[in-house]
Amino acid sequence: MSDNSLFYATPDGVFHLGESRVRAAIGKAGVISAIEKCEGDGASPLGFYPVRRVYYRDDRVERPITQLPCRAIRRDDGWCDDPSDRAYNRPVRLPYKASAETLWREDGLYDMILVLGHNDDPPVAPRGSAIFLHCKRGDYEPTQGCIALSPEDVRTLLARLKPGDLVGFTSGDQD
Repeated sequence: MSDNSLFYATPDGVFHLGESRVRAAIGKAGVISAIEKCEGDGASPLGFYPVRRVYYRDDRVERPITQLPCRAIRRDDGWCDDPSDRAYNRPVRLPYKASAETLWREDGLYDMILVLGHNDDPPVAPRGSAIFLHCKRGDYEPTQGCIALSPEDVRTLLARLKPGDLVGFTSGDQD
């Protein structure tokens, strides 16, 4: 039996944060099989994923309390989302020759980011890139495939996560 904990979002907008249940946003297209996930489809990939690293905006938030690898986002941090590029679903420095998402955002969504280990070992084009857990937009508006929580809930999760714990998406309540 594993000592690792599972933290997960369900299609009804609930995130299971240990014994607590908090509000969450998931992909606008709902949850689909990870093998069916395709770049740009707006769906969240079914499954549980390790948290590879944590990024945060040190000009906006304090360094999160976490046992996970963590560093401040730099203005030139990006994430390649071009399935035809060899850096697909990998961090890159901006400007980048292929399509890449900017991590230094003005809207606050990426003030804290947990990079989930979806389609990264190795990345398979075009099965989805940049599946993160990040801060919510507005009144929990749907994401492009990520999990979004309130900044307070992101901090709570980070404080509870330990190396080896998994974060992900289910098709329904696991309890």
